[in-house]
Amino acid sequence: MDPERLDAALADAFDAGDGERRAVVRCARDLADAGRLETDRGTPLTTAVVVAELADAPDGSSLAGRWNWWLGSLELAYGGGYTDFRVRRYEG
Repeated sequence: MDPERLDAALADAFDAGDGERRAVVRCARDLADAGRLETDRGTPLTTAVVVAELADAPDGSSLAGRWNWWLGSLELAYGGGYTDFRVRRYEG
């Protein structure tokens, strides 16, 4: 997972400030490093996957809300452990 590439892709796809994007990128990098998603889905976490999954979140959601919504979906699909990677706060 290339954090700079993910940050640029998130900036292009979603209306979010620098602090919110940094928080999501950090959580995504931690999730990728943990290997949890790759183990559960059989594919690595990539920039394209993150952007596509977050685009499916309910309209009007913030970027952090989209990220947390997706992690909730992963919790339902694969079991616990994904909430460790939630965005809890960020510099606005």
